[in-house]
Parts: sequence; C-alpha cells; structure tokens
Amino acid sequence: MEPKLYPEDTIAAIATPLGRGAIGVIKISGEASLSILKRIFRPKNPKASFQSHRLHYGFIVDPETEKVIDEVMAVYMQKPKTYTKEDVVEIYAHSGSFILKKILELVLKAGARPAQPGEFTLRAYLNGRIDLSQAEAIQELISAKSEKALQLSLNVLLGKLSEKINQIKENLLDLLAQVESAIDFPEEDLEILSPPLLIEKISSQIIPELEKLIKNYQEGKVYKEGISLVIAGKPNVGKSSLMNVLLKEERAIVTPIPGTTRDFLEEEATIEGLPVKLIDTAGIRPTEDPVEKIGVERAKNKFKEADLILFLLDVSSPPSEEEREIFEEVKPYPHLILLNKIDLKPNYLKDWEKELANWKINDYLAISVKDGTNLDLLGKKIFEKITGGKEPEIPEVVPNLRQKVDLEKAIKCLGNALKELKKPNPLPEIIAIELREAISALSEIIGEITTEDLLTKIFCTFCIGK
Repeated sequence: MEPKLYPEDTIAAIATPLGRGAIGVIKISGEASLSILKRIFRPKNPKASFQSHRLHYGFIVDPETEKVIDEVMAVYMQKPKTYTKEDVVEIYAHSGSFILKKILELVLKAGARPAQPGEFTLRAYLNGRIDLSQAEAIQELISAKSEKALQLSLNVLLGKLSEKINQIKENLLDLLAQVESAIDFPEEDLEILSPPLLIEKISSQIIPELEKLIKNYQEGKVYKEGISLVIAGKPNVGKSSLMNVLLKEERAIVTPIPGTTRDFLEEEATIEGLPVKLIDTAGIRPTEDPVEKIGVERAKNKFKEADLILFLLDVSSPPSEEEREIFEEVKPYPHLILLNKIDLKPNYLKDWEKELANWKINDYLAISVKDGTNLDLLGKKIFEKITGGKEPEIPEVVPNLRQKVDLEKAIKCLGNALKELKKPNPLPEIIAIELREAISALSEIIGEITTEDLLTKIFCTFCIGK
C-alpha cells in the first residue's frame, strides 16, 4: 500500500525490531494519539496530567476486559516539537513479540491505523520538519555500514547538502531575474542580459560547484554503498579459509575435500574502514557434477559484479596451465593475485613468481591464511586497489544516486543555456527556460518539487516504524 501524502488520521507501529530484548517501542502519531493512550494506559499515579515530554509509569490495560497486558513507561509529546510535528505518543514495553503485537492491536482498536513503511518520516517531510534530502539521509543513517558512512549520512541529515543546494539555487535565481528583465524590456535586452557576464558566472562558478558535488558522489559512494569483493580460484586454494579470516568468524565450511563450496556465499564485513560484501565462490575447475557445474558458472557470473576479485593461487603446487586458463577468466576485471600457503615447506613460491612475470603481473601478495603471514598487509592492499593507491579525501557532503542524477540534469540545462548565450543574438526566452529547468532539478533534490510517485519510491524502502 502506498503512503498517503496528506494524512489526517492517526498512525501506529512497532518501532523496534521484534525479538527478545529489554525494551520494545510502540509509536503513535496524529491528532488522536493522546486520546488513544488514555484509553489503554493506566498511570500508577491516578492524578497524572500527561504533561508533554514527561515519562509516566503505569500499565497497558485492555479497555474491554480491564486485563493488564504489560507494565510500561509512556510519554505524550505535543506538536510541533516532535519527530513528525504532530502529537506523538511512545510506549516503552517489554520487548516480547506477543506483548508488542498485543499492545499494537489495542492501539489500533482504539482508533489508529497501521503505519506504512516510512510514513512517520514522510509526515516529518510533509509537515516541513525536514526536507527530502534529509529524509533520505535518515534511511542511509540507519543502514550505514561503516563509521565514515555514518558521518556522511549525518552531514546530510544536519542540512549541509541542503545549504549547498540552496546557495546554488539562489545564484541561479539571480541570473534568471536578469534574463527575465531582458524579456520584459526587449528594447534594452543587450544591456540587461550581458551574455559575457552570465557565461562567466555559469561556466566558472555554478557548473564547477555542481561538478564538485558529483565528484563527491563518486568518491564517497564506496563508503556509503560499500564494495563487492569476490574470492576466486581453484578448489582447495584457501578461499573459504580466507573468507573466515576476513570475517573473523567460522562462516564458510572448510574441508580438505575439493569442491566443498558448491555455491557462492555472501557476508558483510569492514576492511580498512570500507564496508565490504565478501563473496566466497565455488572452486573453478572442469567437472561433470551437475551441481558443481552450476556453482562454477555462478562464480564466473560474480566476476562481472565485483569491484575487486581476490584470485588465490596455491604455491604448495607448481604452476599449471589450468591456473592460466582460470586467470584468463579473471583478467578482464579488477583483481588482486594472492599467493597462498607460503607457510608450507617446501613450496613453489619462486616458480610462481616467475610464472606471474610471464603473465606480465608484478602486483601480487604472498600470504598464508593458515598462520596469518602478510594478512595485515592484505587489507591495505585491498584499500589501495579500490581507492587508486592513495588515501582519498572524504567529502563533507555526498549526494545519493537520485540526487546525483538531478545534479547532472541541472548541468545539462546550464550547458544548453551557455550554448544560447554564445550565439550572436541570444534569445532570453530560451535561456530562461533552461535556467528554470536547472532550478527545478535542484529543487527536486531537497523536495521543493516532488511527485507522489517519487515520494512513494523513496519512502517505501524505509522500515515500518520509521
């Protein structure tokens, strides 16, 4: 069901994950919040006045049977000083699945309706508490996978992106006023329009600011969205063992039997501050086993999605044509070659180094997953491969993909305006249209101009209690 854009009813939801825990929260927002609370909550102090933003101790009671459901704390928060800028009630109950569902059932019977995904935040946006970029930042904040991703999302939530966009919009509005004056007074258009001045401001000031934000997206998305790291190689080269070491837990099954991993296994980790999706794939080799064949094909398909492939080679065995053939599958994609099992004596490390020279490979790392040799360097090597070998300067403000597309749209419109301005007799009407389109694209970023479809697409990704 799509969230309503102009809701007048009262909504409610369980705002904490279901499961065992100390506390669970039921959140209510809307005009009937306080009256609903009074119907089902019996304060320990009968003279409680439900003063705003004060916690009250008491019991949730079924009003039909007067049966006590739970011992709780409850708070009433009067608008507009709330998350949604509506009257809000929060009930802090014991975190049992049955208890929370029972309390929510009583709340709904008392006059609320179930909240839709993201509807509390949608109301905060519709009621002017936050703009659209800040609403999206809340979702990114919740799903942040690293400390840096958390800080980037927090910067947007605090309004730093909105400030930047509004500043650029104000500059464009000043230019638009100048162009529209030329339309209103056509006999003086050349004096008012001043094409060289507009060209200078658009090309040297405004477009570079927009391009910087797009560059910020490219540099910052690795921290916000993470990277896909695929572990590949022949059977029994140590792929699953490496996966377990990087995860710091025994997640992948490790046995001396080749072909143990028949399908890919995905887990999340953090390496050198980068959020990483680790993918352990089936060992690549010719096989007649139909299940293993599927696993090998899926492994090869994962190569296409990888930001980086960790290609493991086993130095306890000499180089062979089989490894060369597998490398040809890996070669077209970003990769890092790892020479594993250097702890075994004797080994063929020198032979493998000569073989890699024949492959024209000079960037590799010799490791031992078993005893940890050089694994401290592996994280740094992965970081270098992803970031180009240097510590990136983390931007203060990083747009998301939707916002990046709107920034590109604004740049395209400004490019069209520049083309017209550079003509011998520029038409102010055309320039004004392009400037308005650029301003409109920037307005979409912060939600000053939105459609119901856009809001539905954004807020349906939120959890129900948010």
